Amino acid sequence: MDMKIGLNVGLQQRLVMTPKLQQALKLLQMPTLELQQVLKQEVLQNPLLEEIDDADMEADEEEPATEELAEHKTEEQQAKVAETEAESEEAKKERVEFDDYFESSFGLGDGFANEEDREDFVERVPIAKQSFVEYLMSQMRLVTKDVKTLEVGEYIVGSLDDSGYLTAGLKEIADSCRATEEEVERVLRMIQTFDPIGVGARDLKECLLIQLMAKGMGDTLAARIVRDHFEEFKQKKYLDLSKALKVSMKEIQEESHVIGKLNPKPGLDILVEEPKYVIPDLVVDRIGDRYIISLNDRNIPRLRISQSYRDELQQNVELDTEAKDFIQSRLKNAKWLIQTIEQRRRTMIKVMEAIVEEQKEFFEKGAAFLRPLTLQQVASRISMHESTVSRVTTNKYVQTPRGVYELKYFFSSSLSTEDGDEVSAKSAKMKIKGIIAKEDTRRPLSDQKIADILKKDGLIIARRTVAKYREQLGILPARHRKQY
Repeated sequence: MDMKIGLNVGLQQRLVMTPKLQQALKLLQMPTLELQQVLKQEVLQNPLLEEIDDADMEADEEEPATEELAEHKTEEQQAKVAETEAESEEAKKERVEFDDYFESSFGLGDGFANEEDREDFVERVPIAKQSFVEYLMSQMRLVTKDVKTLEVGEYIVGSLDDSGYLTAGLKEIADSCRATEEEVERVLRMIQTFDPIGVGARDLKECLLIQLMAKGMGDTLAARIVRDHFEEFKQKKYLDLSKALKVSMKEIQEESHVIGKLNPKPGLDILVEEPKYVIPDLVVDRIGDRYIISLNDRNIPRLRISQSYRDELQQNVELDTEAKDFIQSRLKNAKWLIQTIEQRRRTMIKVMEAIVEEQKEFFEKGAAFLRPLTLQQVASRISMHESTVSRVTTNKYVQTPRGVYELKYFFSSSLSTEDGDEVSAKSAKMKIKGIIAKEDTRRPLSDQKIADILKKDGLIIARRTVAKYREQLGILPARHRKQY
């Protein structure tokens, strides 16, 4: 066989992700807060981009609207302008249309603007908060001044996990602090009396006993159950407990309610965490019989091309080639970024409009009427790719008349009904939760009984599916739900 090395010319088709396309997809997937930071960074890096301030926006509104301007304010032509190039005159028309649509969001009314001005003068001072360790050590310094005790106590407090449980052994602490295990035990007992009660326990059993003794219930039936029969109690073997303690099932049930009110994770009560605020990316308002969808992009910078640099490029013939190339390159990037942001706005509104149309019963009647919905259904409805819809709905939230939801909440698998219709899995979970809430606690319903009830209502569901949904809802099996 004759083998040779040579060059051949051929044609082939490949899908190539250009850097600009990759960045466009990233911008599409970004939540509002993240996009705000990215755009502010772009303004700093690209001198041809500038942020439109309130004065410019008000000046645009005060300009008289001519017949020609009115003719160009249709949605179809606005979309065409944004997709071609971001010329300054066309950008002004975009801003006029955008401001008219989002008038309330920008605070153009007198009362709202004055309120914003007042807020700007209020200095938001951060509130100092004690950490978990500082909170416990401050209590220890109040009860002792002994240096050795404070050293051992600080090591113990530093060995507590977020739930307040001790993760290190007494011997390990004693060796590290050069103390005896008896000294460590004494300091640990001291810490276990601190607020919140139960902190410093080595396991759940000790944590519950500490809380019962702090309430003066160290000699009660509840304490005996936890101290001597904790494993049976965890498995809800009330019949075995009744025989072992020689009390009625009703008494065991009552004591279990007492134990159930104790805090199994006391450390979480003083764990300092910054609150996580959810900023909705979209807003759905009901006006009459219609649902109006808008973007919550009030804090996103409104960008435009710097006219001074554009004039410099067109009029100054003395610029060298390198300067002209730089300005043209930045101008091209600025136009592309403005077009991409505008495309992102339209895409997000399209997707949300499709979701509202598909889930209209949810907005009208509630979560029990949530219909099965897939990304492919929405993509087909708006003539886009499924991956685009996935990016739009990832890590984004919408504010609706029924509350704030993640966009992914509206998508779920389906279950069949006897009449051939389909029901959302979330809707089935709500029905299961409702059935269990109404059951006789002395005779709780088994998973098979729940499946039979749903079947009578027309929903075809297997017993194992009921069990799976019940576990996802955090509901115990029938034998553990039984009340005496």
